[in-house]
Amino acid sequence: MPALAQIKPAQIQTLDSTLTILHQQAMFNGAVLVADHGKVLYKKTFGKANIATNEPLTTRSAFNLASVSKQFIAMMAMMLEKKGKLHYDDRVKQYLPAFPYETITIRHLLTHTSGLPEYFDLVLAHRNTLDTLTNTKLLQLLAEFKPKPNFEPGERWEYCNTGYILLASVIEKAANMPIETFFKQQITEPLGLKDTYIYTLEMQQSPAGRVFGFRRENGLEIPNDLMRFDGVVGDGNIYSSVDDLLKWDQALYTEKLVSAKTMKLAFTPVKLNNGTTQPYGFGWRIDSTGQVLSHTGGWVGFLNEIVRDTKKQQTTIILSSGTDGVARNCIKAILAGKKPEIPKLELISNIRLIDGTGSPARACSVRLRDNKVWETGALTAFPGETVTDGGGRVLAPGFIDSHSHHFGGLQDSPGGLALVSQGVTSIVIGQDGNSYPIDTIERILQKTPVAINVATYTGHTTLRETVMGEGDVLRIAKPEEVVQMQILMKAEMDKGSLGLATGLEYERAFYSNRSEVVDLAKTTAASGGRYISHIRSEDVSLDEAIDEIIQIGKEAKLPVQISHIKIAKRDRWGYAPTLLAQLENARASGVDITADCYPYDFWRSTLRVLFPNRDYTSPASAEFAVNQLFDPEKSPLLHYAPHPEYSDKTVLEVAAMRKETPAQTLMYLIAAASEFDEKHPDYQGNTEGIMGKSMDEPDLESFLAWPHTNICSDGSWGGHPRGYGAFTRVLGRYVRERKIISLESAVFKMTGLAAEHLGIGDRGIIAPGYHADLVLFDPATVQDHATIQQPDAISSGIEKVWVNGKLVFENQKTTGQFPGFFIKRK
Repeated sequence: MPALAQIKPAQIQTLDSTLTILHQQAMFNGAVLVADHGKVLYKKTFGKANIATNEPLTTRSAFNLASVSKQFIAMMAMMLEKKGKLHYDDRVKQYLPAFPYETITIRHLLTHTSGLPEYFDLVLAHRNTLDTLTNTKLLQLLAEFKPKPNFEPGERWEYCNTGYILLASVIEKAANMPIETFFKQQITEPLGLKDTYIYTLEMQQSPAGRVFGFRRENGLEIPNDLMRFDGVVGDGNIYSSVDDLLKWDQALYTEKLVSAKTMKLAFTPVKLNNGTTQPYGFGWRIDSTGQVLSHTGGWVGFLNEIVRDTKKQQTTIILSSGTDGVARNCIKAILAGKKPEIPKLELISNIRLIDGTGSPARACSVRLRDNKVWETGALTAFPGETVTDGGGRVLAPGFIDSHSHHFGGLQDSPGGLALVSQGVTSIVIGQDGNSYPIDTIERILQKTPVAINVATYTGHTTLRETVMGEGDVLRIAKPEEVVQMQILMKAEMDKGSLGLATGLEYERAFYSNRSEVVDLAKTTAASGGRYISHIRSEDVSLDEAIDEIIQIGKEAKLPVQISHIKIAKRDRWGYAPTLLAQLENARASGVDITADCYPYDFWRSTLRVLFPNRDYTSPASAEFAVNQLFDPEKSPLLHYAPHPEYSDKTVLEVAAMRKETPAQTLMYLIAAASEFDEKHPDYQGNTEGIMGKSMDEPDLESFLAWPHTNICSDGSWGGHPRGYGAFTRVLGRYVRERKIISLESAVFKMTGLAAEHLGIGDRGIIAPGYHADLVLFDPATVQDHATIQQPDAISSGIEKVWVNGKLVFENQKTTGQFPGFFIKRK
């Protein structure tokens, strides 16, 4: 806490009103005291000492101080040093012969410079849940297992609870009495501390007035008090009240306990072996001025802090038994003359919750706190809380589009209408091998905030063009070029890329070999990333392409995902069960292979992908394309720059206009587009594009139903209707009408499963602590309306959409709020 200025009455008034609000909204249960030169300016309690009995708190209620206890332990060591019973530079082993470390001293324990590891993992590994830890048992564990120190004593500073438990044991040996007896004789009785004592689970009876810790969980108060580690004393388990702590604070300005010279040493930053210092003394943190001393304490259901401005002689004491730290932050802000940031709460009631885990829908309410979900359950509104009536509709996590091309359009439409109108709150870009550098994405989002969240893969094609040159990628990369790509890949991973994305069917990546991709995937895996691929073929060489992605997953040892899984060759229609069995076999062998899928039986791409062998002038290949790879009667040109009059007409219709066969027209269209590109190098956008009908709906339904498929759009702002309707089409056609999957399963595929496949850990589920990306929709009416003729038609049935706790869509319109985050890999 910064040094306190002169505290004004208005600040005290703000403090009281803020704490009242926080208590009314279940964010504070505790006691607060503010004093100036020992005179109390503010002292008040809020809530219960014991949730089982509803006993109210008083200013004499004794809280477990947790790590605030350390200043009392340090004081006892200082008092013993004054009596000549110990010396700071004595070795710990002198007092505890079983202690297995020869060079650690009492001073090292006092100042957190011992290098000892924390005891928690040691106890969890070697003691069972019925065994209460004590100081003696901890020493035995250290003697038996001798865990390796984190560093040599005095080499650096690292907060260490283990050291203070050992320090308490040293105090008992040096004082030749139980530490609770010495504490009472030397500190609490001389200072008249009536509510201050040591209490552990090893003691017979819980003292009267002891505060019991708890936590709030989904609207309920759950006991969160002492547990099996709490037979120890030293790092915690000293109890006190705000009244007693003020007496303690005032005594430190006197010589009632130790001399001023000794106290000065306790408030001096520790010096390390290399001569540098760290802002910690004997049980106290020290600010840069040396005048503000403080310590926090957090354990089970307790959060505490004491702050002493020794120059102004101002004191702040915060004791809390409810695990919520927001009050501490508000108190600090108010006393520093700043406006407190009180969390904004919103209760969404009267809903059917489908939480994104695949669990059945349940009737409940959901409470938001700022940008995250706080609670779910049978909740009632707090005073002053915003309440949204869900009208009995479904509340689900915001949908995650794992394959999107919407990012460029967000600069002109930052509200993201195409996305939020179908319930999408997060998009993943960088797909098909093309990506922006992360620095560029962050600059764009900083300049133009948007309504939805954005995450990215790093594109393989982009790496190739950067290293090899845009005009020289139709070849295999040289070994030194692959190394350069790996360096770029690692840099993007360090900045938060989800992983590597390839578009191997497209020309600029098609000429890469497996070795190049595997090497880049291994670099990705080393940083904890993933691999997603528009595989090398979705038609003629599908089997080889599937084999390639499985091999990449196996050799690089990372999760791999097939982008928009499909079978785009007519004589392989019906092959979906066989393909899925192959993928399941790969999963059984240890390859984490998954897929995403959009709910349409036609794709959007370039005409050139219809020639897998890149032989665009071959009549035989053209005939094969029109007979096997797409249906010219149902495949319209989206746009065609050389002849705009061909746009929106099917290939069959263009062939009729030209009095040619569809195969002849296909060859002409590609040749004319290439000629146009050469004559118009500055032309913006794609020269041509086609909506290719080449899939069979039964295969699509098999892919949608596969447990390891999540939903995507592969969409953008125009052309293919999937850009505006993919997610609502799943809910309307494949859930409600065709009943291919249940509503809960569909939501899971759009949310929790998508987040899992992407490696995003705090979105995609409605549960406490997850980001509040939410969609409220009516499952009886939700429906896509986008078509090839009207690809930007808005869906119906999506009622409201929240992104990071802010409402971004309602009444079929965006709201003008832009709370989107850039999501980084974790």
